[in-house]
Amino acid sequence: MTRGNQRENDRQKALKEQAAKGKKLAGNPQQRREADAKAVAEKQALKAKARAEAEAKGQLSAFDAKAERRKQNANPK
Repeated sequence: MTRGNQRENDRQKALKEQAAKGKKLAGNPQQRREADAKAVAEKQALKAKARAEAEAKGQLSAFDAKAERRKQNANPK
């Protein structure tokens, strides 16, 4: 069986979807940078809070546990 023009149709459809998504960034660059910085700061605060809570319980936070496992896997004995 042949595909006919299905491949070409799929390519056109994919191009349309990519064009629709585009790289439309709202606001000016300074506003985006500030918004991104705020989001990163919030994430860092949440991780710091989780790390402090885990340390208070005498445990490793999820992030620290992952980092520790990576170290162990990187240095097999």
